[in-house]
Amino acid sequence: MKSFFFFLISLTCLNAATVEYELNIAEEPWAPQGIKPVSALTVNAGIPGPTLRFRVGDIARITVKNHLRRQETSIHWHGLLLPNAQDGVPYVTTPPIKAGASHTFEFPLKHPGTYWYHSHTGLQKQRGVYGSIIVEPRGGEPIRTDADHVLLLSDWTRENPNNIMRALMGSSDWYAIRKGNAQSISGAIKANALADYFHRERSRMAPMDISDIAYDAFLINGQKMVKLGGKPGQKIRLRVINAAASSYFYLQSSAGSMTIVAADGPPVSPIKTKRLLIGMAETYDLIVTVPKNGKWEFRATAQDGSGHTSAFFGHGEIHPAQDPPKPDFYRMDDMLTGALEAMGLAADTEMERPSAPYAKLQSLTPTILPRNAPRRAIEMRLSGNMERYVWSINDKTAHEDGVIKIKRGEVLRVEMINDTMMHHPMHLHGHFFRVIDGENDDCAPLKHTIDVPPMGRRTIEFLADEHGDWLFHCHLLYHMHAGMTRVFSYDDQDPNHTPDLGEMAEDPLYLMASGNIQNHMSMGMLSLMNARNDFMVMWDLGFHPQASSQFHHEHEHYHEEHASEVEYEIDIAWKRYIDTNLSTIFGYRFTNEMDAEDRYIAGIEYRLPYIIWTSITLDSQGDARFTVVKDFQLTPRLSLLTNAEYDTGTGFEWSTGLNYTLTKNFSFITGYDSEHGFGGGIGFRF
Repeated sequence: MKSFFFFLISLTCLNAATVEYELNIAEEPWAPQGIKPVSALTVNAGIPGPTLRFRVGDIARITVKNHLRRQETSIHWHGLLLPNAQDGVPYVTTPPIKAGASHTFEFPLKHPGTYWYHSHTGLQKQRGVYGSIIVEPRGGEPIRTDADHVLLLSDWTRENPNNIMRALMGSSDWYAIRKGNAQSISGAIKANALADYFHRERSRMAPMDISDIAYDAFLINGQKMVKLGGKPGQKIRLRVINAAASSYFYLQSSAGSMTIVAADGPPVSPIKTKRLLIGMAETYDLIVTVPKNGKWEFRATAQDGSGHTSAFFGHGEIHPAQDPPKPDFYRMDDMLTGALEAMGLAADTEMERPSAPYAKLQSLTPTILPRNAPRRAIEMRLSGNMERYVWSINDKTAHEDGVIKIKRGEVLRVEMINDTMMHHPMHLHGHFFRVIDGENDDCAPLKHTIDVPPMGRRTIEFLADEHGDWLFHCHLLYHMHAGMTRVFSYDDQDPNHTPDLGEMAEDPLYLMASGNIQNHMSMGMLSLMNARNDFMVMWDLGFHPQASSQFHHEHEHYHEEHASEVEYEIDIAWKRYIDTNLSTIFGYRFTNEMDAEDRYIAGIEYRLPYIIWTSITLDSQGDARFTVVKDFQLTPRLSLLTNAEYDTGTGFEWSTGLNYTLTKNFSFITGYDSEHGFGGGIGFRF
């Protein structure tokens, strides 16, 4: 496959020039215009960083200086074929750049196209460490245009991304509420989709939300809107790069159809499109023609419909582009059509909310891999759990199973099957792969990133003609951080070689707290949580113990003596996540309840259809406890809480109440508990 690129560079290697850049990464206040600044990470004092421009055959020499006080950093050169040690993934290929230190990268530019760079350390990309790379052919672009512009798309949040990660792991629904995308029974009734709503719940599926996070702005080149100029009749090349952390975009222009001429760098046979879906880390070169009389909009609309960013070309009266229809979160028609399209089973029609255009893309030259090379098929099931925010491949995170051994010279055919309800943009470092999706597979397009739609599948293949360790991961930043990562490790290294995955092999603990404080009781949980484990302290406190009338009658003396005491039940426990529906729990219970005493407990939690959570526990005193919990989301902010419990030692208890979400961290709660009576107060989640 790479013979095409080697041929290009062989024509120009005698004229190689060294092109030098310096990138300075620092922490300082920044925000798009009109938004209050927050602490951000800038590259050369801005976001995004500068565009790095080269010609095929140049030698890049880029010095990255880390001016951060306490953080490591890194830069990965996304999409470029380069020596393994220059790939920029900390620990896997390249040492991290320590605080106050610098690192100089040097590599040849082998192939033309639109690419980009970004930090591969923690969640730094979300905070601003990214920029664009343009590599021009020696003889200029084969399709001549009158202007050439880089449009670097991104999503911006004032919230610290580490706090976002904690909220996602804590199954917060705040972002969906904030975007207006939260599902509820009242919303389903309004959308005439109540049957669809309960069908989803019967299938034990979490509410569909195309994007996990509510952003403060969507940007092009660090701005909400940019002006490109241009005269009527001029052809403009738009080099569109999706550098967002977790946002897909629909691209459309009020000037009419756009012509795709390159995808992920390599050129493709020109095709016209009305609207285009671009996933995180993908790039497309588009050509538009400036119409007469007016200023025309190129618009990138977030896939979930929560906002857009714009570029205008031409002069005069504004002609706005149209957003695609908003997604229907209650019905899965678009999602299922996308899955069928990815498997080649959908009708060839131009949809208002199209999937990725891979079936239409064709390389300009054949991309057939050596027919005599050994071949191997790998199946990857993209798996996840929205409730715990665990994202994995074949139900294993990178921490659990992070390495795939490959042989130099073999052709790997990878079939990715998406078992989740979210898109996953899968990116391979150091290689281009063939996208097996279309009629003319001889000219299958070459890409480095591919969207795998919800419940759909994609097939790619590539020649293992490198050496070392190369990352393969979901480019939705928070999914990668939560475990959807692998390393392709060539087996011609030292026999004892084990790839160092760095932070990607870690399984960090997050401190979570949730519960409520009411005038009559308090319930809640404090936990240390990682992908598979919760180390918890759970409490159930009654400030005014109140038993049934029969209990009052039979135990009046006890009630008089304990009326002013706090009745408590406190569990210190370890919960082990098995799969989306099943967990085990072991712990110790402290209590001062009547007819109860401290004891060991062990049991399971299981999710039934209609998202009904049940648990069964046995304790060291020989008692069993059965619990059923179900929440009904009445409106996006208002939910009905129900809980029923039977303990063979202490009897039957139940509670019901209402919870109204006020902010990300607080809610108002009121309800009745059979043991503690009626009351109200504040719910919290941190």
